Parts: sequence; structure tokens; C-alpha cells
Amino acid sequence: MEIKDKAKEVRKEIFKIAYHAGGGHLGAAFSMADIISVLYFGDVLRYDASNPQWDERDRFILSKGHACYALYSVLALSGFFPKDELKIVGKPGSMLGGHPRLYDVPGVEASTGALGHGLSFGIGVAYSLKSDKKASHVYVVLGDGECQEGSIWEGALSAPTLELDNLTVVVDHNKLQAMDELEKIVRMQPMADKWKAFGWNVLEIDGHDYRQIKEALLMRKSGMPTLIIAHTVKGKGVSFMENTPIWHYRMPNKDELPILMKELELEEEDLQ
Repeated sequence: MEIKDKAKEVRKEIFKIAYHAGGGHLGAAFSMADIISVLYFGDVLRYDASNPQWDERDRFILSKGHACYALYSVLALSGFFPKDELKIVGKPGSMLGGHPRLYDVPGVEASTGALGHGLSFGIGVAYSLKSDKKASHVYVVLGDGECQEGSIWEGALSAPTLELDNLTVVVDHNKLQAMDELEKIVRMQPMADKWKAFGWNVLEIDGHDYRQIKEALLMRKSGMPTLIIAHTVKGKGVSFMENTPIWHYRMPNKDELPILMKELELEEEDLQ
């Protein structure tokens, strides 16, 4: 199956989770669906779903934990746990909550949700792996609004100092956050120049172009961590959600639902 088909399947699962759960951060999950699909299904991330604690695995940390429906989807589709688990997210007895939890969910490498923590956590993991001379690579996905957190910039200073060339960070740059456009809340531009000044190997890509995503995720520069600014569309894949701040957390109404179903190629039986 091609990556674009996998990404389509991931978006379907994201909405199905939200439908059964009664809500969720759809816009944020849809914007990173292509990135995480390439990571898991494009021969980038090394993992063994039958042995989640495989010592030689790469690590993926979703710092923007509110977009966890995308992570849960790829983990289920990769075989870390049965897809039926996606129908009970957030319900009593479910291991899957509104944010990912380490130890509770196979394949989850960090408990995230309080924004700004995933980068520092990932730096610690990458430093440990490098100190132990492990070949494993660490990938972290940040939200662009999350980059307004001071802890992100403390991490941004630390990783180049430690020469963590086994660390790749992706900023899901959809240019929107919970309440409005990113630049209307806190000015983040020029984003690339900021990270370059801190000593990162900085790449800018179309975050929905599978070739560009894969090439960037596999790129390394000796002695330097890599920062990928992935230009994305919040709500990507559903026309009325795209580039609209209100879809940070909202479910479609009775008029919007048929449009979503058609555009995601979902049938009524898919929601049973």
C-alpha cells in the first residue's frame, strides 16, 4: 500500500476515534497525519510492534500530545494493539486517553500533553542513547504554537551543545493554534533563522509531500541535531476544517458530517 493510501487510512481512523469518543483535536491530528504516516509506514522509523521495548528501536515522541489520535491510529495500524481499542478511547477501562501515556500504551515513548516538555524529554533520550553508543534515532514532533513555550528554547539551546546528531525534531507548522493565527498570538517568525542561530541543521519542507517528508526525516548532519519545519494545513483532508482555528477542538454538526464522510471516503458502516 502506498503512503498516500496509508495516510488516508490514518485520517479515517482519526475521525472514527473522535466519533466514538465524542470529541477530540481533529485539526491538529489531521495536519500531522502525512508526517506520522511516512515515519511509521515509509521505512523511516525502526520498530517491532510485536516487541515494543526492542532495545535497538528508534524512538518517536509526540510532544503535541493533544494530537494523539494520529499516534493511536498509526500504532493500531502498525499492530501494536488491536484496532478495536480505538473504539473505546477515553472510556472507562481504556488504556487510551486524551493524551498519550508512557507504560500504559504499547509504542508510546513519553507521556505528553502539557505542552513544551517533549523536546527536553527527547533530548534526554537521545543523549542517553548516544552515550551508550546506540544506533537508535529519536524523532520528536512539536506544534508550532507549542514553540511559544520557554522550555522549548531551553531544549533548543541544549541539543546542539550536546551535538545530538541522533535527534530529529519536526515542527508541525500549520500556523494556527487554539484561538487564532499563530502570528496574532506570539510572533514566531523568522522561525527557521531562530533555530539556525541556536546551531540546528534546519530544513523547510511541504509537510504534505511524502517525498520531501521522507528525505528530510532521513537527513543527518554530523554533530548537529536536525530541525524540520514542515509547512502544513490544520485540518488537512476535510475542506471545511482546513485553515480554520475553530477546528482546534470541535466535532462536525449534522450538515458538516456528510461532507466529511464523502471527503474521507467513509461509509456509515465504518462508524459502527
